[in-house]
Amino acid sequence: MKKTFHYYMLVISPEDLHSRITTPTHRPEALLIVDTRPFSEYAEGHVPNAVNIDLMQFHWIDTSSEGIKQFNKQSKILLSNIGASKNKFVVFYDNISGPSAARGVWLLLYFSHCNVAMLDGGMARWKAKGLPIETRTNAFVPSRFEGKPDPKVLAGYSIVKSAIKRKSSILIDARTKEEFDGSTIRAARAGHIPRAINIDWNENIQDYSFKQKGDLAKIYEQIPKDAEVIAYCQGGYRAANTFVALKMLGYKNIRMYLGSWGEWANRTDLPVVVSK
Repeated sequence: MKKTFHYYMLVISPEDLHSRITTPTHRPEALLIVDTRPFSEYAEGHVPNAVNIDLMQFHWIDTSSEGIKQFNKQSKILLSNIGASKNKFVVFYDNISGPSAARGVWLLLYFSHCNVAMLDGGMARWKAKGLPIETRTNAFVPSRFEGKPDPKVLAGYSIVKSAIKRKSSILIDARTKEEFDGSTIRAARAGHIPRAINIDWNENIQDYSFKQKGDLAKIYEQIPKDAEVIAYCQGGYRAANTFVALKMLGYKNIRMYLGSWGEWANRTDLPVVVSK
């Protein structure tokens, strides 16, 4: 019988994660907690047993065929170094339910590893709950990560270029209004990808955590559940947060444009729209 691909959890509460850390029946060795913040913040205090990798340093703006090939190679090295493996439940977190942790979740889902979640509310919510914090640096226990890339959750520039010609495809720009309309310039060109709609990823968050599903659903209610959706931002982090939010809402056909505006706007052969 063919195994059905499913999404395991996507977010985990601070109380649930604390229980998994402290309860022997949850087998701590099968849990990998990854702090995705800069090391300076990790050193000041982090979730017990967490290792640290600043995922913001692992951005990628080349989605040519060779670029994706190298992204796959480098990603597997990174995931192996931090100790990800098929038998581990991996939890990513940053300061809130933010872009870095979401990028970690998207990355593992891309490699067909469903047993993954982000800590809802991040370190801010963990502290607010009065849960234990440690300051020691936890060493990596490297593994051999062999996840299989799932091309259905990644978009390169060629896929986006085709999608803007189809009315059935919807592009979500997860950046700020100023970046979207061209008032703020962070690449060789300003503006946005043609036909994109602007829904700032910050709309997903309230009091550090993801909004309740009913409130999230209202934000994206104009987007049909059966639509092909591609999320992008500047470098594939804020868009990863949108990706997770939409997956939580039950959207099935959603991709994240890995190169995002950092690639698109710096390629003069690709069209842009300025609306300021």
